[in-house]
This record gives sequence, structure tokens and C-alpha cells, in this order.
Amino acid sequence: MNILVTGAAGFIGSTLSLRLLVDGHTVTGIDNLNDYYAVSLKEDRLKRILSFKGFTFHKLSVDDRKDLLALFEQNSFDVVFHLAAQVGVRYALENPFAYVDTNLAGFGNILEGSRQSKVGHLVYASSSSIYGGNTRQPFSEHHSTEHPLSLYAATKKANELMAHSYAHIYGLPCTGLRFFTVYGPWGRPDMALFKFTDLILKNKPIPVFGEGKMIRDFTYVDDIVESLVRIKDILPVPNPDWNGQNPDPATSSDPYRVYNIGNSSPIPLMTYIELLEKALGRTAIKEWLPQQPGEMTSTFADTSELEHVTGFKPMTPIEQGVQNFADWYRDYYNIQVT
Repeated sequence: MNILVTGAAGFIGSTLSLRLLVDGHTVTGIDNLNDYYAVSLKEDRLKRILSFKGFTFHKLSVDDRKDLLALFEQNSFDVVFHLAAQVGVRYALENPFAYVDTNLAGFGNILEGSRQSKVGHLVYASSSSIYGGNTRQPFSEHHSTEHPLSLYAATKKANELMAHSYAHIYGLPCTGLRFFTVYGPWGRPDMALFKFTDLILKNKPIPVFGEGKMIRDFTYVDDIVESLVRIKDILPVPNPDWNGQNPDPATSSDPYRVYNIGNSSPIPLMTYIELLEKALGRTAIKEWLPQQPGEMTSTFADTSELEHVTGFKPMTPIEQGVQNFADWYRDYYNIQVT
């Protein structure tokens, strides 16, 4: 297939691109290489895939409408994986317009490019954060998501609504995936595992928000990628039982579908920290802090529907995943085991 991956220098995007190239696909990757976190890490992720003959990279922002639409016009993509986004719940308190420009205007450009060039399947990243104020768990795609608690979550909710409109008006097959706390080698420095590892190895306090009471459905990156690779071939189809009198949020009378993509096995944040301490052979100094605005106390994915259509269930134990990250971190930053 000829595949476009946006956010190709990102954590998930680079890992997915590598897998697609190994599988023999032609991949075009775009990324604006912004400085939300270390650009050098993004460049090093790209180095893993630039040597593949089937890979082409463009430094490009999804909110650059002219150049993005030109890229769509010059190519005939079978599948688009839209993973580029301004991420993070807390950063939205500092820079809300980054979310408006990238996650809203940028996604509009992706939809238009996909429509104009007749893309066969648009697979885009949504987020577990859209469940927001819903406390009914495990989270199901069929639950209401009308009460996001952060601007980031609101933009992801908006993406799902925008995608549905394009599925309805233009028949564009759109699949949204609500990611649940992805972790693993080559991860993001703004996420807990990366941040905690850095601080523990420097013998500095780690910020434990929510006083350590938070629970997360941590999902290993290779399991995420396996699900993505499989879902690309599963086009969403209209649900013949969809009823406007009792509308199902996850499906539609149009080629539209939303799935949870997670591990479906949540653990307390403190257990996560204990596993990291064991992997590093260090004890963390903990700074207990209140829950931050926009943060959810708990996430727990019902992933049965995605597992049913893909035939795949995440299989990486959290102990192994955390150890893999710790080993990668030491190797990447050349830190000797003491």
C-alpha cells in the first residue's frame, strides 16, 4: 500500500512507520519537528526509518493548508494514519492556540486532503481523555463523551464529530482510535514514564499528581502498532441497525467507526512507579501533589470490539514493558547500570 503517516517523527508515528516499511509498504511521513519536546529525539526516531527506500519524509505542519493539500494532490494514498497532534492535557493551560491550530484546523486539512484525493481509509488518533466526566467504567465506545475535562480532550471529541460529517457527506471511510496511555521505548519526554526515569536517575523528586491515587490503562507501543496495522485493512461500514431515535455514538449509518485501543488492564500509578523503581534499581523520591485541572482520576478501556475485528489482544505484560523502556533509556542516553 501507499500510506501517509502524519506525526512520523513522533513516538507512535515513528514506530508505526518502521513496522509498515518492514512489512513492505511505501510510506510518506510528515512532521513539523516542533520543539514541544527535544527535537533531537524526534530526529533520532526518524533516523531509524530514513534508510528505507520506501520512505519519504517531508517537514510539514498539518495546519499548513497549501503544502499539505499539494502533498495529497501529488500522491494517491491508500491509507492515511493521522497521528500528528498537539498533545498533553497540562500544556493546554499555557498554550491553547496550539491545540486549535493543530488539532482542529490541521485535522480539517487532513479531512479535505483525504476527500479530494479519494483516500481509501482515514485512520486517526482520538484519545481516552474524551471520556472526561464519565465515571462509568470500563469505558465503552457506546458511552456518552459529552463532558471532556480539558481542551485537548475537547479537540479530540471535535475530531470525531468532524470525521463523521465527512463520512456522511462524502462517504469517506473514517476510523477513530481512542488511545489509552501509550508507553515504551522511544516514548515522549512529557509522559510519566520518561519523566520519572529521568528524575529518578538524577536523584531528584518525581511529581506524583493526584497524591498517587490515579489509575491508568497503560498500553505498550508495539501492541498499539499491531492493532493499527491490522485496522488499516478493516474498512468501517454503515451499521444497518443504527437508529436515529437511539443513536449509537460508536457507529453510524455511514462508513464511520470509533474504537478504544488500550490494554484493558488498568493499574494504579503507584504500582507503575514501583515497577520502574525495580527496573532502574533505584528508589524514587516522591513529591505528593494534588490532581491537576483537566486530569482524569481513572481510565479503563473496554477493548473487546477492536480485539474482535482485528483478532488481536495486547499481550505485553506491564513488568516487561517498563523494563524494556528502562533498558532503552539507559542505552539511548548512555547511562551505565550502577
